[in-house]
Amino acid sequence: MTQPLGAAGTPQDDRLEARALQPVILGADIGVYALARSFHEQYGVTSVVVAGAALGPVQHSSIVRHEIVTDGHDPRQLVDRLLEVARGLADRRLLLMANSDWLVRVVVEHRDELEPFYAVPFLSADLLARISDKATFAEICAELDISVPRTIVQGFGAGEPDVPVDLEYPLIAKAASSADYQDVEFEGKKKVFEIQSPAELAALWRSLRGAGFVGRFVVQELVPGDDTQMRSVTAYVDQHGVVTLSCCAHVLLEEHTPSGLGNPAAMITYRDDAMLEQAHRFLTSTGYVGFANFDVKVDPRTGQFRFFEVNPRIGRNNYYVTAAGANPVRFVVEDRVEGRAVEPVVVEREVLYSILPHRLLLRYVRDPQLAARVRRLIKSRATAHPLRYERDLSPRRRFYVLAAAVNQIRKFRRWYPEPTDTGF
Repeated sequence: MTQPLGAAGTPQDDRLEARALQPVILGADIGVYALARSFHEQYGVTSVVVAGAALGPVQHSSIVRHEIVTDGHDPRQLVDRLLEVARGLADRRLLLMANSDWLVRVVVEHRDELEPFYAVPFLSADLLARISDKATFAEICAELDISVPRTIVQGFGAGEPDVPVDLEYPLIAKAASSADYQDVEFEGKKKVFEIQSPAELAALWRSLRGAGFVGRFVVQELVPGDDTQMRSVTAYVDQHGVVTLSCCAHVLLEEHTPSGLGNPAAMITYRDDAMLEQAHRFLTSTGYVGFANFDVKVDPRTGQFRFFEVNPRIGRNNYYVTAAGANPVRFVVEDRVEGRAVEPVVVEREVLYSILPHRLLLRYVRDPQLAARVRRLIKSRATAHPLRYERDLSPRRRFYVLAAAVNQIRKFRRWYPEPTDTGF
């Protein structure tokens, strides 16, 4: 069990309890800003953000302090800067967060260096390797009687042959590990591919080999249904293995740019005990600790939940949990920094989370009952946008939020001008 931390690397005692909490977050995207906002709302603290650049979502913010490294893709530079930050904040209780798969891997692989200074609320390296790989994730789910799309695995090590694919086209292809795929570059690269034919699949395999990719890809059956069939589950498991936070969301629309495909852009929070039971079964059976974010799709043919993957972190769209009334940072702070048990919470409040202009969103919600639900939440002002934080809206921040909204309109016009039955 991890001891609660006081000063950097010092076990907490009565004298240290009054020392200030200091969140330190790796990354610079909208999910990092959402975490910083949640820390600021709950504890009134400014977060230190360590990244290769101060990107738009965190730029000009008064609730973050930037620590910029020369190369934000170099693990050694990131770890060295984290250690430098820790030495400069020896009077604080440091909590380390990361919000992309490859940055979680960096933290976990350097845990021995970082943990003397930081509370590090992530799972073990062995479990991370197992569950962050979509192929292994599917195997674990099968053992636990959790439904996943039928999956075929293609390896790209030296001399590995093409595996026969006996799935019906169109089908889905994606990297088994997003961390392995992070820095691979080739023309036409996407986060998720919809493959129409064997010839198209063979062309993708050639591109990956030509780019030097040596990881694995999964090929999966295409589960029908548009973006509104998708669901999100965010959970926190404390260091004793207890699931203390659970929150579900009904996805309304996902991002559709090649690099962002599959990231929810708008969701409604709600409670779904049947889906949570399966997510909890996975977490408790594997010995998981820390934040987890599941991608799930409701199969319209059967009504069955089909689990796609689990992200070993809180997720890019984590602010939907805070907006629904259960600030997730409280759960990790009380567990890992203060060493206190937290009464489990299952979120029930309904809130519309959206990074899109509402008029744009409603163009893509084709189900009349679901659209009426969205309009009701808008009318009652039960809505949330992670970047629209009244306590951090300087003129430059206001301009960025407005520009980001306009950019969303442009992106959907280019990449997904009309809704489709499959979401592709």
